[in-house]
Amino acid sequence: MEELICITCPKGCTLQVEVEQGKVKSITGNSCPRGIVYAENEILHPMRMITSTVRIDGASIARCPVMTSKPVPKEKIFDIMHEIEQIRVNAPVQMNQILKENLCGLDIHLIATRTLNKK
Repeated sequence: MEELICITCPKGCTLQVEVEQGKVKSITGNSCPRGIVYAENEILHPMRMITSTVRIDGASIARCPVMTSKPVPKEKIFDIMHEIEQIRVNAPVQMNQILKENLCGLDIHLIATRTLNKK
């Protein structure tokens, strides 16, 4: 039995998830159907959005804030962060600009979350 706190709505239901042979057998504690979907995904395929920064040359600040275009598999976070650490861009950068395509071959892109002009 695994216990999770559902984060899909402000209620924060405590979910009990019974897993047997790698499959979800039962989910209890949810007050809405979204809790079931959340628990299944979190147990079987946990995903996370990544937010970070990359080095930028020629801007008024040294780092540009970035995020992934969609959630990434939790087990790939460190691989993606290693790839992000290697990225260096030149100003100007526009908000929502793709700075790196296809991170770790996952069809997930790295996107600038702030416009930074040349200094």
